[in-house]
Amino acid sequence: MKFLDALLGRSRPVRSHLESLMSISTAAFAFAASNGLESKGSAGICFRSLSSSQFANLQRELADLLAVSGKQTGTDTLIKEDSFGFHWVVLQDPDFEDLVTTIHMVSLTLSEHGYRDQLLAAAFHFADMSGVGMYWIYNYKRGAFYPFAPTGSRTRDNALELRMQAIADRELPLEADQSKWYALWELPV
Repeated sequence: MKFLDALLGRSRPVRSHLESLMSISTAAFAFAASNGLESKGSAGICFRSLSSSQFANLQRELADLLAVSGKQTGTDTLIKEDSFGFHWVVLQDPDFEDLVTTIHMVSLTLSEHGYRDQLLAAAFHFADMSGVGMYWIYNYKRGAFYPFAPTGSRTRDNALELRMQAIADRELPLEADQSKWYALWELPV
């Protein structure tokens, strides 16, 4: 099948590597040391929903799991639907490790229940010392991170994104194809 795909010019999506999501933990130290980029204490995971009772049961289980986890870590959580119809688990916690661990736990839970293909993105909110904000986005379909620096309504700071790419080159598995650096407008994170 790979030969036929190559012959016809089709490509298959890269399977996400959930463990590569954890690399943001160590990268955060390098970001802080190299240019003062610090976590804003918020993150989120976005996934598509299905209109099935099984998915509704999974959402309840996920809410219960987040409640238990939140009691242990102090992470505040909120499950919400955005204006595009996607579901978000939004997290608030000053401890960046807790954010990363909780995002990973949600990813594993959804994957273990057969919803790995529903995972879209994880977003981690950062800001530099002057308060300029940006996000590191993990694309589950591509198994890689990319920077996203919104500056207003449907505009973004491409120069900042390219600078962040250069800084993170050795720290994160980065999306090499910049056409795959999707804008995630109206992030609830």
